[in-house]
Amino acid sequence: MSSSVIRDLQQDLFNPAEERLIACCHVSKLLKKKKTSFLCLVSKHILKDTPIFKNIPKSWITEDALTPENKYVTSPLMALDNDFADDFQAITEKEQEDLKRLMDGCEFAISNAEGFMEILARDLSLLDGENVQCVLASEEQVKSLMEQLELAINEADELEVKLDIYNEILCHVRDTMEKMEKKNSMISIVNKNNQLLMDELETVVTKLDLPSEYQKILDEADFQSPESLSAAVKAANALKIAMNSDIDKALLQMTAIQEQRKKFEKYKEKFSRSLSRQLNNLFIHYGNHKGESDKNVDGLILPQHNGVHRELYAYTELMHWVKVMDKKMYDSLKEVYTTSLGKLYDRDLRGLFNAARDKIGAYTVTSPTTLIGLDREFWTLDTSSSDRKKYETILEQVLTQLEPVFLQEQLFCVKFFQLDVLSPTSKNTLTTLDGSGVDVEVVLPQKKVEKQIDEDVRSMMSNLFACLKTELDLLIDHIKKQDSFYCMYVLVRLNQHVMSAQSSFLSNTFASQLIEVKRSLDQFIQTQIDSVRECRLPRKSKLGILPYVSNLEIFATNAECLLKSDRAADLEKWYTRLVDTIIEYIGIHANDQKTPLQVIKMENYHHLYSLLSQLKISVLDSQRKEAKQKYNDALQAYVTLYFGRPLEKLNTFFEGVQARVASGVKVSEVSYQLAFSKQELRKVINQYPGSTVKKGIESLYKKVEKHLSEEGNLLQVVWRAMQEEFIRQYKMLEELIQQCYPGSMITLEFTIEDILNYFSEIAQSH
Repeated sequence: MSSSVIRDLQQDLFNPAEERLIACCHVSKLLKKKKTSFLCLVSKHILKDTPIFKNIPKSWITEDALTPENKYVTSPLMALDNDFADDFQAITEKEQEDLKRLMDGCEFAISNAEGFMEILARDLSLLDGENVQCVLASEEQVKSLMEQLELAINEADELEVKLDIYNEILCHVRDTMEKMEKKNSMISIVNKNNQLLMDELETVVTKLDLPSEYQKILDEADFQSPESLSAAVKAANALKIAMNSDIDKALLQMTAIQEQRKKFEKYKEKFSRSLSRQLNNLFIHYGNHKGESDKNVDGLILPQHNGVHRELYAYTELMHWVKVMDKKMYDSLKEVYTTSLGKLYDRDLRGLFNAARDKIGAYTVTSPTTLIGLDREFWTLDTSSSDRKKYETILEQVLTQLEPVFLQEQLFCVKFFQLDVLSPTSKNTLTTLDGSGVDVEVVLPQKKVEKQIDEDVRSMMSNLFACLKTELDLLIDHIKKQDSFYCMYVLVRLNQHVMSAQSSFLSNTFASQLIEVKRSLDQFIQTQIDSVRECRLPRKSKLGILPYVSNLEIFATNAECLLKSDRAADLEKWYTRLVDTIIEYIGIHANDQKTPLQVIKMENYHHLYSLLSQLKISVLDSQRKEAKQKYNDALQAYVTLYFGRPLEKLNTFFEGVQARVASGVKVSEVSYQLAFSKQELRKVINQYPGSTVKKGIESLYKKVEKHLSEEGNLLQVVWRAMQEEFIRQYKMLEELIQQCYPGSMITLEFTIEDILNYFSEIAQSH
């Protein structure tokens, strides 16, 4: 409320009665809000008899007073005065004119304020009187107005009663509508549920419906004709669909559904027994199948059984049905098949391998000895290359015959027995038991699925061809007893068929056998290395090429097939160890022999170097170079040791000359030394005429010929090396004569041309 209104009320209404206005506010009746009044709060006797106010803010009735404890406390009224000062507003121009006009009418208004106030009070009293008279004159009108107001209030009360009645009616209508809406919603839900129930029942009835003709076929199963077999397949599939239909578990509790499923179970059991009896008879019958083979093929034949597969393929869908519907019966049928057909393949395989062993021939040696560290005359069995080729050919024929038969059988088993599917309903699940013994399907990773499928296939193939591993072992062992080098070409052939075999079972079987042959190869070469180390050499007058150096060529010839195959790495690492051992033991075995060790080394290292050069095996390049170096060293050592100095006295003479020169005698003054004069030199030279030299060279040739072996074939090489050594010594002596005895015209009694003729004539004469 504005401060001007509060000020007017205080001055005009409460000041005359010595009352103090504490607070005021606008008030109105509930239904007459347009007409407002002032509610004023005063407390003339606030310090004595304080009235009790309810629902009035406490701040309105709080007034600070002058008390002995408080000398001065600001009162709410002073706060109002402060409010008046804060809300002070200047009078308007019209108010200023009215005030001026009033004061002009009273000349002493300014000089005599009390007189002016009395005039104003009198005028105000006159005006109040006139107002009272006016109010009394309008009493009838006020009474009439009050009556009208009373009527209006009554009318408003009646209208309010009617509105209340209407409100109750509307509330009832609203409640009724809400109930109707809820009832309609429930009806809609009921209808929807009824429709869903109807649809579900129709679905269940459709899923569990098995036409009567199918029931008859299942009850009276006939597999004798293609038409009846086709009808049986359709009926069986319809039964499978009905029994494996997806039905809510809650509906399975219905008696009708349980009865229908029991009925299906009876059909399933009866049909499964009939089918099992039919397939059992077929499997047993085909166990005596003779098989088909090409009569025009000359060689080893393994009969094929495509006819059996063709006739059984008609039952493929029914076998799949058994796997889904009767797992126990499925396992039983699979066992009967593997037992019956296993006997068939056992007969065929034994026939094939017996024929192969007969073609190889009987053996009389239990363990052939073919060690490169032994002289060949001590070998208990030396297989010819033609025999070895025959063994290899027979093995290849056997392995080639196995592949188509095994592949056909594996493809048939996978398709017929559905081995590539773990679960009847999914290709990546496996049915197992949980902790409570309930069947559950476990989802497997793809790798585990493939691994499980491979295991199932290999298991069945192993049962069908149970004798394969044994027969293959016997055949390879038979070849082994004929040929010590069998492991090399057998390893090559098995490796080729491991890579080419399309049957996983056959490939794994070959791979297993391949590992065993690889071990045999390792053992064989280790035995060869040991034979080199343990070689015992006879004490002969002449020892030529050592056995293991000579026999290495046979080893290399037989190992060539392995070096040219994909398994070359298996041999190369052993090859280097073998050749390293040979190089090492040539030097060891050359000692403690009557034959000069330089000759043994020279001949054997040369033979080894020649062989390695012919083989051209890259991994043996370092061994080849080492053999060549050791050969050259041995040759040089032999020539140096046994050729010696044919002109010994001349060499001794010039050694003395060189000693004097070394002691300080000038080269040009050596001839003045008595012991080394020209006359002394001529005496020594005269002791070596051409005939004497030739006789000494011929004696040397006989010694070399006695040392060297014919198989070493190094006589000409050594003879040429000695000729070159003689010429070297001759040139050295001639050069010393020219240096120490210049202008003396002293020369040897034979020339280089004479030396060449001596060596040539002696070699030709022998």
